[in-house]
Amino acid sequence: MDAQTRRETIAQRLRQSPTPVSASALARECSVSRQVVVGDVALLRAGGLDILATARGYILARPEPGVIRTVACAHPRENMARELELMVDHGCRVLDVVVEHPVYGQLTGQLGLSSRYDVGEFVRKVEENQALPLSALTMGVHLHTLRCPSEEAARRVLEALAQEGFLFGASE
Repeated sequence: MDAQTRRETIAQRLRQSPTPVSASALARECSVSRQVVVGDVALLRAGGLDILATARGYILARPEPGVIRTVACAHPRENMARELELMVDHGCRVLDVVVEHPVYGQLTGQLGLSSRYDVGEFVRKVEENQALPLSALTMGVHLHTLRCPSEEAARRVLEALAQEGFLFGASE
């Protein structure tokens, strides 16, 4: 398969998949190395395809219904799973985590978490790789972008986060 056909195959696979597809799976399907797929994805992005890289693989950004909210949070690392579970339990999708780094500026990690299973897999991967969450760079302070199904769901998740003491600046 030539490079152009391979990129078209990758784009089509991502268009058809409602869940992330790993670079390794795409590499197997196209009979190339994972690194070739990473390069192909970079070229597809440069060509205008809105491909997100998550911890579980690549997925196309798709317009979704609902409201977008940015939430400022602060908590120690051991509360990460609880914070994320509150968000998904109230029907919101955790799109990303953002921190403000003093040298690099804004750093964003794509999450795409919408269920307790997703949260569990994310936390497992963090622990398995002995990775620090981005919020470790900012003493626990971070932002999450949430897509909530309604204003009511957004209000509920904010209340739950406040009740647990996870909202940054809520007590000031």
